[in-house]
Amino acid sequence: MSEPKFTTDYNLILEKVAEINPVEYAKTRNFIDGAVSHLSPYISRGVISLKQVKQEASNKGLEPYQIEKFLQELAWREYYQRIWQVRGDAIWNDLRQPQPDVLHNKMVKAVVEARTNITAIDAGINKLYESGYMHNHVRMYVASIVCNIGKAYWLQPSKWLYYNLLDGDVASNNASWQWVAAAFSDKKYYFNQENLNKYTGSDQRNTFMDKSYEDVATMEIPDVLLETIDLKLETILPETEKPTIDTSKPTIIYNSYNLDPQWRKDEDANRILLLEPSHFSKYPVSERVIQFVIDLSKNIPGIQVFVGEISELVTFYDGSELNIEKAIISKNHVAFKHYPGIKDDYEWMFPEVTGEYSSFFKYWKRCKAYL
Repeated sequence: MSEPKFTTDYNLILEKVAEINPVEYAKTRNFIDGAVSHLSPYISRGVISLKQVKQEASNKGLEPYQIEKFLQELAWREYYQRIWQVRGDAIWNDLRQPQPDVLHNKMVKAVVEARTNITAIDAGINKLYESGYMHNHVRMYVASIVCNIGKAYWLQPSKWLYYNLLDGDVASNNASWQWVAAAFSDKKYYFNQENLNKYTGSDQRNTFMDKSYEDVATMEIPDVLLETIDLKLETILPETEKPTIDTSKPTIIYNSYNLDPQWRKDEDANRILLLEPSHFSKYPVSERVIQFVIDLSKNIPGIQVFVGEISELVTFYDGSELNIEKAIISKNHVAFKHYPGIKDDYEWMFPEVTGEYSSFFKYWKRCKAYL
């Protein structure tokens, strides 16, 4: 299968939304060549919302049962967001219980270098580096190899994946790694070569995963996974000029999680894509991701890109008649709670279902009442 191409043109993105096929998605989503939507980078970056995609699926004239699996998979992302909203920085800790059987806190070198000698896994890692995307099932396979076979603590590996993903989302990424590693689930997620071949189209045999599930769960760490590496992830931000701010008008702040061209689009305001070094020090991403964010921002007329802190933008309004609590406008997000001013609500799929639930299926049961 060819690598997905992620356009940054808003009209083409909307075409991709219109092309979703919930029925085929439900049947084939676990196959790497299945009918997945490839909308996740645009959802993660706030170009489109889960609510918007839900509405598109609901407008296709299908029976509720035909779109339920698609909506359920969308809801996983919202479920994780609610956890992040409640837990805050504790999203970086084991969410339910300590990860079992941890031998080290580093990353498995063979995975970073795409040389596990499992063809489909190495191909998936190389595609990640080439395109910024990894199929969700391959993400689970990789996490299982790193944490459950290689005995790594989930934290540094999760940061490696987030660093490279165009659709990187801290809540979904952290919680998914923990789910695989049994820090956010009751048991570890395992697969074997037979399962991998089924969903990736591979026919490889005689790998360290070519065993029964029982043997996979109890085997010693394969030699190829023994070498570890301590990753130093760093974001390289572009140099930018100080923005031109008309302080008689408010400033609307966009960021790597909010690039919605429709948001407050008719208002007379300054528009800034704010790339804070402090944010990317905490949540490092690759140059590819930064360029993707910048390219997506070009859908917003009049936007200026500024690498700096929100505190620097605030100083523009020193002496202005416009009160700072009205001068800065952003969308509410747990990663940007430090922004002052007006904060618009996040567009939830299920705004009525708030707080943290002990399991996704308890959360989903509550959500179904609002379908």
